[in-house]
Amino acid sequence: MHVRFQTSLGMTIATEETGEALATICGILIHPDTAKIEGFFASVHVGFLGRETLFLSSLDIVRWGSRVWIRRADALSPPEDRVRLQPLLEDRRPVLGQRMRTESGNVIGTCRDVQFDTLHFMMEWLFPKRSFRWGIAIPISEVLEVRPDAIIVRDPPAVSAQVREEQAEKPSLIPQMPETA
Repeated sequence: MHVRFQTSLGMTIATEETGEALATICGILIHPDTAKIEGFFASVHVGFLGRETLFLSSLDIVRWGSRVWIRRADALSPPEDRVRLQPLLEDRRPVLGQRMRTESGNVIGTCRDVQFDTLHFMMEWLFPKRSFRWGIAIPISEVLEVRPDAIIVRDPPAVSAQVREEQAEKPSLIPQMPETA
């Protein structure tokens, strides 16, 4: 199934054993180099009005439907307990909320949503937003690099051709030899 993250916010996480609702999805962790969904942040009620944020690895998800089904309740744990994820949690290259621009420097907008596959948990599309308007969805294959300051996306073919023409029109500093017959 292909799901947009914004539609997943607030989804219930339940155990397959008892069907008990444990938490709700409140965030996502995306690996900026591989585009893999490492897991989700889950909000759990603690006490009367308290909330705690736990982490659910995408490997612990059994199936995705109207609820997110997991095997056991102990699949939810504090993010600090996941040693393997610490470098990723400390990385300053987020995907959601990151500015997006083309390789020629044109600003596309800010990445406000992503679409992913619930079978392989791989990101497929980025959805930029500029002010109050959604931009054109960009496939993950067009992303060149995720930097701390921006997500760099390939130039559209028309823009690439225009840049090549502009570079061809610039005078060369090296004199050209006249053609001889």
